Amino acid sequence: MGLLGQIGRALSMSAAMTWEILWALILGFALSAAIRAVVRREDIARALGNDSPKALGTSTMLGVASSSCSYAAVALARSLFRKGAGFTAAMVFEIASTNLVIELGIIIWLLLGWQFTLAEFVGGIVMIVIIAALFRFILRPRLVAEALTQADKGLAGSMEGHAAMDMSVADEGTLAQRLFSPAGFTAISGGFVMEWAAVLRDIVIGLLIAGGIAAWVPRTFWESFFFQGHGIWSGIWGPVIGPIVAILSFVCSIGNVPLAAVLWNGGISFGGVTSFMYADLLILPILNIYRKYYGMKMTAFVVATFYSAMVLTGYIVEIVFGALGLVPTARSATVHSASISWNYTTALNIVFLTLAAVLVWRFFRTGGADMLRMMGGAPPDPHADGMDGRGHAMHAERS
Repeated sequence: MGLLGQIGRALSMSAAMTWEILWALILGFALSAAIRAVVRREDIARALGNDSPKALGTSTMLGVASSSCSYAAVALARSLFRKGAGFTAAMVFEIASTNLVIELGIIIWLLLGWQFTLAEFVGGIVMIVIIAALFRFILRPRLVAEALTQADKGLAGSMEGHAAMDMSVADEGTLAQRLFSPAGFTAISGGFVMEWAAVLRDIVIGLLIAGGIAAWVPRTFWESFFFQGHGIWSGIWGPVIGPIVAILSFVCSIGNVPLAAVLWNGGISFGGVTSFMYADLLILPILNIYRKYYGMKMTAFVVATFYSAMVLTGYIVEIVFGALGLVPTARSATVHSASISWNYTTALNIVFLTLAAVLVWRFFRTGGADMLRMMGGAPPDPHADGMDGRGHAMHAERS
């Protein structure tokens, strides 16, 4: 096959995977935006003031309702830390907001299967418990104080503007009244479009990498690399090498799920897939952001503890799910078999693309263009249509 043919095959696989998961992405982002429309940023900061089990449980739940973009989660965690949240609670919030969100679970289910979705959420809780224990016994107050001093310098990272925006509606009326009011409609549209803008790059890169690897890298290479067929050695090696592959791939957030499907088909262990998907918070660009936010010492601490927790979680998932008979025996994740045809996927895509079009229309009709300009940290235009002086969308009723 010639070069153009190989490129075409890779792009075809990427396009097929995109079509397979498109409706689920729209649904997940819409649900996430609806949740964030009624959760105030101030409430989050007040609830995370220490590392008690209650605070960590709250940070986990609030993280689930937050952004699924790894860059935005890292920036928001720094913002919460500066506003008084405990460092452990901020990191737990960060983990939950990238690994326990609705849209991630749906995409994992579609491409890999329900067992992987269950492992992602169960393992995510296990990882949070491990991180909390490691931080409780190893993290020193002096290191936290040094990290706070560095964080207060305000050095910017990626998605600062997105993390600073709070588009929740006022606490007036019942939950249903807030969600279905004009203000709620505007808030949901804002959260939906801003989340797409934040993660679109990673989703596209992840799908392109997955398509390229599926088309060009022989399956025999992955089977050898992951020690497939070597029994216990495969289970030991998978959780160790999974995060390293993720770190070097530069793909984070939902974008690493298609690549996880390729790796599973190639022979990585079940626990290895789990640890791979958790490593979206350790990719090289984010490590550089940690360095700017918290300094080198805290960055080294975060890397060491996060990586250890990912590997240990991978082992626990491998052992527990294996003992329960929940590890799939077939390596048939949706990569090669995906195709675009008239079926339920196409029907769902049409329905949810229509929903996306309505939300995008509402977003731009209520000051959305200026909000997009602010994502990179640009100052707001207080005179822009639909914006208040702080750069928040004004939730005024519009006909």
